[in-house]
Amino acid sequence: MSENGLSGNGEPMFTPVRVGRAGEDVALQIEAAVISGKIKPGDRLPSERELQVQFKTGRGVIREALRALKQKDLIEIRKGARGGAFVKQVDVANVSESLALYLKQHDVSPEYIIEFRESIDRSITSLAIARGTIEEKNALVEGTRKLESTLQSEEPDMTSVGEMDRELNMQLARMAHNPVYEWMMGALQLGFSSYDYALYEDPEYRMQTVANWIETAEEIRAAEPAKALASITMHYVLLRKRVKKI
Repeated sequence: MSENGLSGNGEPMFTPVRVGRAGEDVALQIEAAVISGKIKPGDRLPSERELQVQFKTGRGVIREALRALKQKDLIEIRKGARGGAFVKQVDVANVSESLALYLKQHDVSPEYIIEFRESIDRSITSLAIARGTIEEKNALVEGTRKLESTLQSEEPDMTSVGEMDRELNMQLARMAHNPVYEWMMGALQLGFSSYDYALYEDPEYRMQTVANWIETAEEIRAAEPAKALASITMHYVLLRKRVKKI
């Protein structure tokens, strides 16, 4: 994109906005241009004056739209002679945090989250068997054994247990070698964990859960997809039973 806001063929990139929702329209058009790749990370947006000309609106509307885009973390405002509004590279952590916040704010039913996590885990497990390296598979098994050792102590540190479980889930997601699965898992692990914490809080389910983790990791390492998926199913059988008691 050229600095005056023209597309590759010399035409203005943006169109005039409607009265009444001008600020929202400006923000949406700029956001759409970023998502489509017409404006790339690191590009500087046209000046406020040029944006006013293209959108046929006032300075206040443009500033309102830029504030909204900054709050979404899509742009950053730099000061100085070479300053302006620049498109940011979207950070994976920000995406995950946004999804986690959305789930919290909208009071999503535990069953919906569990159902989604189960479907994701089944896909990830199949991919981990096919794509994971032997080093990754060994590390997953080792991680489950460390979790077992921690839970066998008289008074296990449940904060550490939660962190270990989250890291195991992230290890498994990374083994799929598909960044989208890793992003989604990261979002679900930010305070949700598909209610897995409930399994570790109850001594009746605690050791069953870690035994299931070990079995799953071993079957992944042995390249036994049917057995590994059966273990995944069992995890969610346990989780549904536990959640009903909460």
